[in-house]
Amino acid sequence: MNSADTMLAAMTNAGLLARGVACGVIIAAPVGPVNVLCVQRTITKGWRSGLLSGLGSALADTIYGAVAGFSISFVIAFLISEVFWIRLFGGIVLIGLGVLYYFRSPASVQQRPPEETGHSDYVSTFFLTLTNPTTVLSFLAVLAALGLGHQRAWWLTFLVVFGIFIGSMVWWFILTGVVNRVRDRISGRTMLWVNRAGGLAIGTFGLITLTLSLASWR
Repeated sequence: MNSADTMLAAMTNAGLLARGVACGVIIAAPVGPVNVLCVQRTITKGWRSGLLSGLGSALADTIYGAVAGFSISFVIAFLISEVFWIRLFGGIVLIGLGVLYYFRSPASVQQRPPEETGHSDYVSTFFLTLTNPTTVLSFLAVLAALGLGHQRAWWLTFLVVFGIFIGSMVWWFILTGVVNRVRDRISGRTMLWVNRAGGLAIGTFGLITLTLSLASWR
């Protein structure tokens, strides 16, 4: 391979990585329960907690991105066939979380450890994201829109999937970083409304997920 071919291959690989990053941002950025949880946890427990919550979602997005990117048809077929039960479980969990956050005591941010974290932060968002099986269909649509829908060498697809993880984490870095900048200005009364708004938002997403589950019942 001459230098021109090497440069062309490098540009192609960089383009695939960049489009994978774009795909990760596009999937992660829309407002959803994980976004609400990341904001709430960043305010109440600190930047690391919010970022760990984003990490859990990013890992689940990467798994679904890999399923879509490698076109693992039997996995996609299973997710579609079991969409009722997966959505039913996810909807119930979201409603429960919404009630929990709505009635959470509005302790002042200053009274909390500045960087309180735990493995439950990323585990919870990981499973919340996995309980939305239509994410894999969203990835199929976005990958096609970005010109990534056709088959390619496995290592090139892996490059796209790696880009998806990077893109998702870029979004969570930005979101939690911005929220962390203003968290010290939030009073206990403001936290009361943050908890209520977050609880209502998460509960609403749960009701929508539950409704979609019932609509898909055959």
